[in-house]
Amino acid sequence: MAAYLDLVRQYSQTALAQVPAPAQQYLRNPLTPKALAVVLALSVLRTINKSLSQWTLNNWTGSPRWNPAHELVLITGGCSGIGKEVMENLSKTGVRVIILDINEPTSELPANVAFYKADITSSANIAQVAQAIRKDHGDPTVLVNNAGVGHDGTILEEPEAKIRQTFEVNTISHFLMVKEFLPAMVRANHGHVVTIASMASFVALGEMADYCCSKASALAFHESLRQELRSWYNAPGVRTSVVHPLWVRTPMIKLLTDHEAHFRQPIMTVEFVANAISKQILSQNSGQVILPASQSVASLVRAMPTWMQEGVRSFASGSLRRLRDVQQKEGL
Repeated sequence: MAAYLDLVRQYSQTALAQVPAPAQQYLRNPLTPKALAVVLALSVLRTINKSLSQWTLNNWTGSPRWNPAHELVLITGGCSGIGKEVMENLSKTGVRVIILDINEPTSELPANVAFYKADITSSANIAQVAQAIRKDHGDPTVLVNNAGVGHDGTILEEPEAKIRQTFEVNTISHFLMVKEFLPAMVRANHGHVVTIASMASFVALGEMADYCCSKASALAFHESLRQELRSWYNAPGVRTSVVHPLWVRTPMIKLLTDHEAHFRQPIMTVEFVANAISKQILSQNSGQVILPASQSVASLVRAMPTWMQEGVRSFASGSLRRLRDVQQKEGL
C-alpha cells in the first residue's frame, strides 16, 4: 500500500511540474485539496441523490428498454404546437401514435400516426372515441395529456366562459382521459401517463390566475395519481411524468413574442420542449422535467420565506405588466 501511495505521489509531482508556475502555486495551496474534496463530495452526493430519486419515482422497479412494437402513444392536442412536434419525434422511432384534437391536422400525417377528432372536455365524447381507438389499434400504453389553453386578462376582466374553458382543458380533461385509459395500464402493470404542466405550477402571476391555478392543479393531479398507482392499484410498473416548461414560442403567448424586446425572460422553442418530452417518454422512467433546467429553482419558491416568494412573483409579474403598458400605448 505504501509503495502504491509513493507511486501516486511521484506521478502527481511529475504532472504538477508540467503545469504553468501560477497554477502550481494555486495547486500547492493547503486549501486546494480541501476544496477539491468538498467538490468531489458534493458531486458524489448529487449522484446518489439523483439515483435515489429515480429509483423512488420508479417504485424501485427497473425500466424495460423502449420497444416501439409494444407501445401505443396517445397525445391530446397533437395537431399543433408541442403535441405535433412530440408526435413527429415519436413517429420516427416506429411507434404507433394516435393524436386527439378538436381541430383537424393541417398537414399529411406519417403512416404510423392516426387522428381522431375529440372534445377532451366531454367524457361522453372521449368514451365514444376511445371505443373506436381500441377497436382499431388496441389500448394505449402511453398517455400524454398535452392539450392546453391560456387566456390573458385580470381576474376581474376575464370572462367566465374563458375561465371555465381553461380549467376544463388544462385540468379536468386529465381526469377524464385517465379514467378512460388508465385501467388497461393498471391491468398490464405497464404504461406511462405524462402530464404537461408549467412553471406556472410553482409561481402564480398577475393576468394569469386561471392558467396558474389550472397548472398547479395539474401538478397536484400528477402527484395524487402516483400515490394511487402505488398504494391503491398496486401498479408500480405504470410510470408517471410531469413536465414544467417556462415560456414556449406558441400562439398562446403572442402578446409576449410580439413585444419580445420588452420581455426579459427566456422563451423556448417548441422543438426544445418537445425533444425533452420525447426523451422522457423513450426513457420509460417516471420523472419531473423542468424546462429550461436552469430555472429549476422555481420549484423551491414555496419553500422560501414569504418576502422572497413575493419578490419572485412580483419580478415575474412585472414583466407582464410592462408588456400590457406597451400594448396600451400602442393602442392594441
